[in-house]
Amino acid sequence: MRKKDSDIHARCRVLVLVDESNVGSSVRTAGRGLDWLKLRDFLAGPNSGRDLIEMVVYAGLPPAIPTWQDERDKKNKFVHWLRSNGFMVVTKDGAPAEEGRYKANVDVMMAIDALELSIEMRPDVVILVTGDADFAYLAIKLRRHGIRVEVASVAANLGHILRSAANDVIDLAPLFRTFEMIRVQDAPAPVSHRTQSASGGRRRRPRFRPVAASQQAVKS
Repeated sequence: MRKKDSDIHARCRVLVLVDESNVGSSVRTAGRGLDWLKLRDFLAGPNSGRDLIEMVVYAGLPPAIPTWQDERDKKNKFVHWLRSNGFMVVTKDGAPAEEGRYKANVDVMMAIDALELSIEMRPDVVILVTGDADFAYLAIKLRRHGIRVEVASVAANLGHILRSAANDVIDLAPLFRTFEMIRVQDAPAPVSHRTQSASGGRRRRPRFRPVAASQQAVKS
């Protein structure tokens, strides 16, 4: 009996690590929304030819103080939605900053986890969803361990340092352009972990329109 192609050629195992604030900022700068389920399928879904081990999202929370309670509740609702849909989420409490903003940098946590999870889970590919050049050395370090590293970001905004540190770049711009914003009251909207204002606002929910060529951006 002839073996299936999947038996002869093992599908590569993929670990995806997401800098939620960075990717969220890129999407909002483009005036778009983000469908997290479509993003996951785009990077390592059933049609990508890859097997997803985990998709870990690193998110900063507004400070646990009365001034930020409303925003914190909204962010926790978003985090709960991510976890309910199979994402692994790592959070960090933010600290108040100047002019009604807060900071919650998760870069160090993400970098440490990337190394530890790669040793424990032994992925063939690690996809870093970020455009932050601070992750360039992490990419090089993972490659030294024989792991293929791909950076998923808006290619036009990606610096040379991070681009050259990875094996390949996945341009998310074609995917972002398929999102159309519609106003709703209760849609979960990510809050930047870098600096975020305490001001409120109506939330928007993204609606996805498929792009036939989008999967071509993902290379085995």
